[in-house]
Amino acid sequence: MAGEGPSVACLGECMVELRTRPDGLLARSYGGDTLNTALYLARLGVSTSYVTALGDDDFSADMVRAWEAEGIGTGHVLRLPGCLPGLYIIETDESGERRFLHWRDSAPVRRIFDPPHVAAVRTALLAADVLYLSGITLSLFGAEARERLIAALADARAAGRRVVFDTNFRPRGWPDREEAMRTYARVLPLCHTVLAGIDDVRQMGEDTTASRLAARLCELGVTEAVVKLAEPGCLVRHAGVEDMVPIPAPVVPVDTTAAGDSFAAAYLAARLAGEAPAAAALAGHGLAACVIRHAGAIIPREAMPVAGR
Repeated sequence: MAGEGPSVACLGECMVELRTRPDGLLARSYGGDTLNTALYLARLGVSTSYVTALGDDDFSADMVRAWEAEGIGTGHVLRLPGCLPGLYIIETDESGERRFLHWRDSAPVRRIFDPPHVAAVRTALLAADVLYLSGITLSLFGAEARERLIAALADARAAGRRVVFDTNFRPRGWPDREEAMRTYARVLPLCHTVLAGIDDVRQMGEDTTASRLAARLCELGVTEAVVKLAEPGCLVRHAGVEDMVPIPAPVVPVDTTAAGDSFAAAYLAARLAGEAPAAAALAGHGLAACVIRHAGAIIPREAMPVAGR
């Protein structure tokens, strides 16, 4: 794992990514929201591990090698015989907005909170100083497995770990919005830091403002609320103080894939390094602005901005 200082365990799924090129052919790589965040955290010098499950196939082996090359800890990656990772295709329009097509219903990560594996996963999560997960992470599991995940988060919070949650809501991952809302309502009070997309909340049927949303999150017990706005920028609420943090300059995107994931990585890395929330948000904007100038979720190492900005 890269770096020293607080350690972060990211929980979620990585899939085979196929991106449509201008010539109509498909370029293969790997991606997933929490994996993208883990990778950028590692590049920013944060000690980071990834908690997931893969198969025993060549694609899975390639993923693990790629993560290790990036400095991501893979000691808590379960390898389940006979399984294959999920797959998705990205298509982008003229403005850089993307559409995802997924094949993931039998992905091995969906089994990590089954009884044979849950003890090892809980140990992995509690071994880190910070746990990072997303709304997509929550959507991976059935009701019983989700109960075990929520219990692990409660234990982590009780043990003094920092639970960081990105709302990242994708309706197609849930049976219905009501189940998603019930699950979010149980998870949010267990979190130290919430990165909430205002569009996520509105998709779930809540008509609110960024300020009201940040205040409500803090009333639930969240220490630090970051509300990502529909227009470029965010609102940060911490210790009763709100800061509106716009992006420093407009960016014309090539591909918006991983914009929020990279923002989360740079924000969290800056906060773990002792920077104030508003400064951390600027770091998040800086990395996200760099990422969306490139095609795909992961930009070349040489394209990384200095200090995440």
